[in-house]
Amino acid sequence: MPEKENAGKKQVFRSGFVAIIGRPNAGKSTLVNRLVGQKIAIVTSKPQTTRNRIQGIVSQPEGQIVFIDTPGLHQGKSALDRQMMQEVAAALEGIDVLLLMFDASSSEPRADELLLERARRFRGRTILALNKIDRLPKAKLLPMMESFAKAFDFAAIVPISALKGSGCDELLREILNHLPEGSPYFPEDQVTDQPERFLAAEIIREKAIQVMYHEVPYALAVFVEKFEETPKLLRIEALMNVERDSQKKILIGHKGQTIKRIGTEARKELEAILGAKIYLGLYVKVAPGWRENPQKVRELDWRHQLEELGGSSGEEEE
Repeated sequence: MPEKENAGKKQVFRSGFVAIIGRPNAGKSTLVNRLVGQKIAIVTSKPQTTRNRIQGIVSQPEGQIVFIDTPGLHQGKSALDRQMMQEVAAALEGIDVLLLMFDASSSEPRADELLLERARRFRGRTILALNKIDRLPKAKLLPMMESFAKAFDFAAIVPISALKGSGCDELLREILNHLPEGSPYFPEDQVTDQPERFLAAEIIREKAIQVMYHEVPYALAVFVEKFEETPKLLRIEALMNVERDSQKKILIGHKGQTIKRIGTEARKELEAILGAKIYLGLYVKVAPGWRENPQKVRELDWRHQLEELGGSSGEEEE
């Protein structure tokens, strides 16, 4: 097994995959961004923002943790809802540790049965992260931990604040302790598996969600149709799908002011993340009932998008 020398002693190197499962708005994406050290997953105040599983890679001298961010657990009937829950199921395949996240500040302070059901199905170590403890009176934290401890035999229960960072170092140590010995899966400087064009689509969607209201965020899908690098400029053109003409009007805004604001905010953040000067073109199209269309929903997955582009996330077969 890989080992490192440390003051004359051999230090074991650990590595593995950790799926993060939780309800919508539990703070999963905020935690992944915090632990990775940079933004790889979009975050909004709207529930069900995450639609695909995304890997965030944390490399330390002691080991490498590959976190898998997932859509929030919920019950829905649309093709999009089913696809999101399939993403959760896929994230659980081949993982080493399951990390359950619970919003400690929620109005339901007792053990969450939907989360516990997932833990019972998993035949491995499960760690519970009680998030948003900065919003919880200290007197309520211990009874909540006791409630979860009685409901399931967790490998560890760690109170954290993903937003402020408290408890996150302890959480990393607990996870590393339960990973198997092994070599790193990714280069030390890699932080995610998702392509830059998918991240661009997600950043655009995040900025749109932040300025939208009512039903529009859930009816919005973003597809990057052009991602062209030149010596001086990165040219990105994105199509924004909504389901109704009224939503299109809201997204564009009076004299195009809303879509201009979305484009400006997305471009600035993408330039900071990608380190390049960017031209960003946004277009809006009505696609009636796309959330009920399995083919349209499948196109949201960047893995499918790579297949359509003739690319591959792995090596080509001979």
